[in-house]
Amino acid sequence: MSRTEIELRELDFVTIGTIGPKGQRVFHLQAGYGSQLLTFIIEKEQAWALAEAIRQVIDDYDERHNTTTEVEMAALDMELREPIQPLFRVAQMGLALDEESQMIILIAQEMVLASDGESEDEAKEPAVARMWATLSQMRALSLHAMDTVEQGRPNPRQNGRITYYWM
Repeated sequence: MSRTEIELRELDFVTIGTIGPKGQRVFHLQAGYGSQLLTFIIEKEQAWALAEAIRQVIDDYDERHNTTTEVEMAALDMELREPIQPLFRVAQMGLALDEESQMIILIAQEMVLASDGESEDEAKEPAVARMWATLSQMRALSLHAMDTVEQGRPNPRQNGRITYYWM
């Protein structure tokens, strides 16, 4: 079975946002260029890990090139765009830095679960999306994603689950 591959080599925006109340939020990664809009479902932990990975990649780039990649967050619209129709749930993400173009490629791979009675060989190939963004766009995504993750419950005891603290 052939695999679906999507590539946006230029982005107008890239963001992470949530839908739903605290404790039931669904995280979305969204990017767009012109009329093309890509939306994916991600986990809270993936949003945090992505923010950290982006920060590390850009900090490393800035250190090697003696530059500072900054962004004016107040000037950016980091809200999710309508319609919010996720293409797939993300199983894993990766980052690649193209130093020649000074762009970071965010790669998202679809989560594919084998159906009952279906072997791994018969399962469909996961879709892959590659989104090329500037260092400034990715710095903004990192800062915004971290802020979005931190907007959740301030106290883990409020999550409706039993939490034990050992002293």
